[in-house]
Amino acid sequence: MMVDPRQILAGFLTITMFVMLGGMIKRDHFDSPSEVKMSPSKRATFQVTKFEEQNVGSVAADGIWRVDSIELKPCWSKPSSEEVPQTDGYVTFSLTDGPEYHVSQIADAVVVARNLGATLVLPDIRGSKLGDKRDFEDVYDAQKFISRLEGIVRVVKQTPSKIATKTLAVVKVPNRVTVDHIAVHIDPVYRQKGNIRLATYFPSINMKKTEAKTDSDSLACMAMFGTLELQPEVQGVVDSMVERLRTLSRKSDGHFMAVDLRVDVLGKKGCQQQGGSGPKSCYDAREIAEFLRKIGFTKDTTIYLTQSRWDSSLDALKEFFPKTYTKESIMPMDKKQELLDSEAPTLEEVLDFYICSESDVFVPAISGLFYANVAGKRIASGKTQILVPADVSTSSAASPDEYISHYVTEQNHLAYSCFC
Repeated sequence: MMVDPRQILAGFLTITMFVMLGGMIKRDHFDSPSEVKMSPSKRATFQVTKFEEQNVGSVAADGIWRVDSIELKPCWSKPSSEEVPQTDGYVTFSLTDGPEYHVSQIADAVVVARNLGATLVLPDIRGSKLGDKRDFEDVYDAQKFISRLEGIVRVVKQTPSKIATKTLAVVKVPNRVTVDHIAVHIDPVYRQKGNIRLATYFPSINMKKTEAKTDSDSLACMAMFGTLELQPEVQGVVDSMVERLRTLSRKSDGHFMAVDLRVDVLGKKGCQQQGGSGPKSCYDAREIAEFLRKIGFTKDTTIYLTQSRWDSSLDALKEFFPKTYTKESIMPMDKKQELLDSEAPTLEEVLDFYICSESDVFVPAISGLFYANVAGKRIASGKTQILVPADVSTSSAASPDEYISHYVTEQNHLAYSCFC
């Protein structure tokens, strides 16, 4: 049988055309400039289990913004009201320094009051500046706080007049106080004095997961993650600012990033590398811009900074990411005088804490308790795209997945002890 050479040529050209078309489709789908590739060798460092996949989440279509993972469920148990005999004394305390401290101070106060069988007095809130003092209700929902502790710890809104004028015994309480510490160092003072005032201190920033599960651990989990909610007016401001940021992020489907970067903190010595070596604890605006650019974020990325007002040192970040905003540019006009123009910064810090907890991506340019406790709230709600800055080599492509916080990749945050 004779084969026509023209048929052979036509068949060859047809096959070649399909091969070329297949190559074009492959390049268009996988090698799009907006897609960041994941290095298989880097990805292998993750524990690829069903639980891990649920909590780290999945990469969205553009390779940058992750889809939120499944929200975890509380796994603590409510202690019985009959376990601890009720006593007649009161435990008082103040929330201090900022919202990242408040959640820890609440947990410690609830654990102490519960173990003593004492009544907890609703705290006031004191900022780092002289005169920055507010009522609990100015920031948080007092009624929800009291109702959620019902049957666990008695809570009153004010110190009874019979002891309000007395000098209360001040007892120092280490963060994540243990039952043994209460028995040895706090209970004897309480029994002797009848009423005490707590002063929580932080010997170290320890938000690591605990292996043992005790009744005290469950109580601390419930107090830290289940009692504090913003009062409606403040929550309304947070919602308004988040909605404004999502509106500004139309080119990225409403996704936005929050970066904890405060100029005043960056200027402190604790942010500098010791002797020019060792791990860095802070990154400035230029370093953050380079980090985000090298892991694939584009100029269309909307960024919220915890810095309240613009500072010229932030220009390096805005140069590459024009859609970078501080509170003053996105806060509702009718709230600026009350929340931004005040010399008392507590409410500004509260806004930062909750916006960073709700953003699609969180980047802690500054290490510390703010990072640790924002991470805890995010883990509980499934928002696990927490990217820790680093110096990225320009010799190879980098993926955001390579810089996800160890709190998430290793599941070693306290939140993983409290949520299942």
